[in-house]
Amino acid sequence: MTTRLAVLYGGQSGEHDVSCRSAASILAHVDRARYRVTEVLIDTDGGWHVDGRPTALPAALRVLRAQDVVFPALHGPYGEDGTVASLLEWLGVPYVGNGVFASAAGMDKGVTKRLLAAEGLRVSPGVTLRSGEDLSPEDRQRLDLPVFVKPARAGSSLGVVKVDDWSGVPAALEQARQVDPKVLVEQGARGREIDVAVLQHPDGRVQAGPPLEIRVTGAGFFDYDAKYDGGAIFQIPAALDAATTEVLQDRAIRAFHALDCRGLLRVDFFLPAEGSPEPIVNEVNTFPGFTAASQFPQIWQKAGLGFVDLIDILIDGALADEDGSRSGGLPRPARAVDLV
Repeated sequence: MTTRLAVLYGGQSGEHDVSCRSAASILAHVDRARYRVTEVLIDTDGGWHVDGRPTALPAALRVLRAQDVVFPALHGPYGEDGTVASLLEWLGVPYVGNGVFASAAGMDKGVTKRLLAAEGLRVSPGVTLRSGEDLSPEDRQRLDLPVFVKPARAGSSLGVVKVDDWSGVPAALEQARQVDPKVLVEQGARGREIDVAVLQHPDGRVQAGPPLEIRVTGAGFFDYDAKYDGGAIFQIPAALDAATTEVLQDRAIRAFHALDCRGLLRVDFFLPAEGSPEPIVNEVNTFPGFTAASQFPQIWQKAGLGFVDLIDILIDGALADEDGSRSGGLPRPARAVDLV
């Protein structure tokens, strides 16, 4: 018996194209003998398409509700931020990945930092600025240059600016606010850039993969071009001793639990070259990229878990969690929603 699977992708965020690339990889690797696949695309103006056909929203929701499971391959606002998770919860359909809270909290970099710090994880000093706010003199005294100015609720390094002189802050804030009016100004961390992928198995077991080290050319940090246009080299596993690897994997799993995650998470660290050996959590990604160039699938490939098996584990986990038992959440409602 085949499982009815909808792959939901696109969306109205600046990461629409990245989402389409992730979905293309998933669709290319999903086992068609095991799944009856329906493609559901949200275009950049909010229109819905089912298997390539323009579809009114109520009809598209009926399609989603009729599935055994949905794989939301959405990045950024209006998707990865908990909005689509909330919609799927309301429809009562199982779905791959993180729930409403983890998605929303993980999308907001300022909220993420506070939750991780409360868990005892090390994060860089920073300040969250809302629309119209600027850095105070006290903030400038507290933070060391360089700083990174980041949209608080965006991914793929969209709108991120490195500032080496305080005079550059106003222009950086203006650029970041073109993506999100809420901005995080964060002290730049020095050290090796290490990513750790976390995967939850259908039985609830949480596993961290081999650390990946990013070596960046060009801009000097892992910006949008480096991520998607070949400006970075990934070393998997990173050249680390066993004790450091164990610390990074432990901190990644702690971050997973601190954010109440489910299914998957990628945790991005800076590993200081000297001083405290405690890694700094830079950011988290509650639905990391699934393109051919993305870290998450490459890490698990190196661990011996191919793309097809990775997809199966995530889908099986979503189906196993239909009653909420795997994540400790509430059971999903019965599918009794009337859609006109």
